[in-house]
Amino acid sequence: MCGIIGYAGKNPAVLVLLEGLERLEYRGYDSAGVALIENGRIFVEKKVGKIRELIRSLWGKPLKATVGIGHTRWATHGEPCEINAHPHTDSTGEIAVVHNGIIENYRELKEKLQAQGIQFKSQTDTEVIAHLISLYYQGDLLEAVIKVVPELKGSYAFCVITNREPYRIVGVRYGNPLVVGIGDGENFMASDIPALLPFTRHIIPLSDGEIVDLRIDSVDIYDAEGNRIVKEAINVPWDIISAERGGFKHFMLKEIFEQPRTVGDTIKGYVSRDYLLPFNLRDFRRILILACGTSYHAGLVGSYWMNKYLQTPVEVMYASEFRYADVPVGERDLVIAISQSGETADTRYSALSAKEKGATVLSLVNVMGSALDRESDYTLYTHAGPEIGVAATKTFTSQLAVLYSLAVSHLPDRDRFMEKLSSVPHMMEEVLGEAEQIKKVALKYANRKNMLYLGRYLSYPVALEGALKLKEISYIHAEGYPAGEMKHGPIALIDENMPVLVVVPRDRVYEKVLSNIEEVLTRRGSVISVGFRDDETLTKVSKDLIGVPEVDEDLTPFLTVIPLQLFAYYIADHLGLDVDQPRNLAKTVTVE
Repeated sequence: MCGIIGYAGKNPAVLVLLEGLERLEYRGYDSAGVALIENGRIFVEKKVGKIRELIRSLWGKPLKATVGIGHTRWATHGEPCEINAHPHTDSTGEIAVVHNGIIENYRELKEKLQAQGIQFKSQTDTEVIAHLISLYYQGDLLEAVIKVVPELKGSYAFCVITNREPYRIVGVRYGNPLVVGIGDGENFMASDIPALLPFTRHIIPLSDGEIVDLRIDSVDIYDAEGNRIVKEAINVPWDIISAERGGFKHFMLKEIFEQPRTVGDTIKGYVSRDYLLPFNLRDFRRILILACGTSYHAGLVGSYWMNKYLQTPVEVMYASEFRYADVPVGERDLVIAISQSGETADTRYSALSAKEKGATVLSLVNVMGSALDRESDYTLYTHAGPEIGVAATKTFTSQLAVLYSLAVSHLPDRDRFMEKLSSVPHMMEEVLGEAEQIKKVALKYANRKNMLYLGRYLSYPVALEGALKLKEISYIHAEGYPAGEMKHGPIALIDENMPVLVVVPRDRVYEKVLSNIEEVLTRRGSVISVGFRDDETLTKVSKDLIGVPEVDEDLTPFLTVIPLQLFAYYIADHLGLDVDQPRNLAKTVTVE
């Protein structure tokens, strides 16, 4: 969940580290810090709060170091405070570590080290790494790290430097992401690719158990036993412009407005059949979709399409639940694992568990070379580009595009369905053209404390996603329900103070949902509807109607989700909240 970065080169390291940390801040923003090898000593500066606090504290300091590491924190062990902020050093102050993840056996290791007289300063699990490396260090940092790794249990990545070898950084990946960037007379490592885009697009993603020895003019990669291995760099197709706000107030707003393009880019490869898989989805006994958060909602939509067109049983499970449930999985099952980053811990380990039991694993990711990409039997990519806003938007609709393409992939008239899908980006642009009207509706409800989101059939997962967006960025309590389930409990909540947002396009359950709306009105609830813009019936029963173009029922989620994204965004922005970095959240959840 935290973000780490390392730099060895010819330029002032502090400038590289701070720019990289700003691009990693979506991974955590409780505190931040850097460690630099400055004049033969390790210089550490760390501050509570966002990166700007660290920048202020470093302003004007004549730092000339060209080797250093940095960190932005999402707290797990120990409250956010300066003592618990990274980097952490050993007792001598000659070894510094930045770490992302969890050391599960840190208490045992800490007790062992304390018994040897070593004193700890922080409440973090990270500090044990620094002390262990110091204990094993005998002049070669790489050798010390190789000895320490077997003692660590958990999921983690870390970078370490020492002033005794001021020209090198050693990094380890075990469960949590770490990528290496190859430059010209300079090299990098970081938790995620966007941190490196200002400097290089030549990336080597590390696999679990790999260790990198990074210097100004060389990069060597080893396995956990210290055997050198050869890995080729990949050229990342993203550019730095795609990771900038581009005139928008927030990354989230920019990414919402990018959706016609990103969905269009994703569709192109599937229209041309570039993705062809060496199997027929109908050959499997069952399809099991595993995902978390927004990706789970995309999986739910996909399950409706697949049940309809494949006539194969499809189940969707939270990856965090699947991992510890006794779900029977075997060789006749296809597991579709969905993760924007390809690094989501629950999804990765659930997919690996299914693979060990004989299932075929097909992953759906946005980051080429990510862990889930490498660990799966087959991978399909969304082409959404880097998503910086913590609340997922464009990756959701790109995932929908892939899932729909899969669902219709083996139909005799598949090209007809793909032609209909290809019309979606233009209609998404029409919805975005109504952003100001959506804003006016949203601001009417900005001061409410609770909201209920309802939908049926394909609109049910959309309602779930809309409620999640509102919770994530505005901190307003919101719940998504199947509209037909309202009378089985949630209807008790409805009164004049409970706004009810209903996703109700004219589809197979349209009349049923209109009846559900009448039930809300009878109890004096305020109805906000998202439906087709020419729907006069819906206009009459709604306090506010947000209209979208009429489209085939299969494709309604692409259009109806956009107003819900904008609705949440405008409320959060009106409340003065940090839209891109909501409290307690991080973009990539790499811990359980």
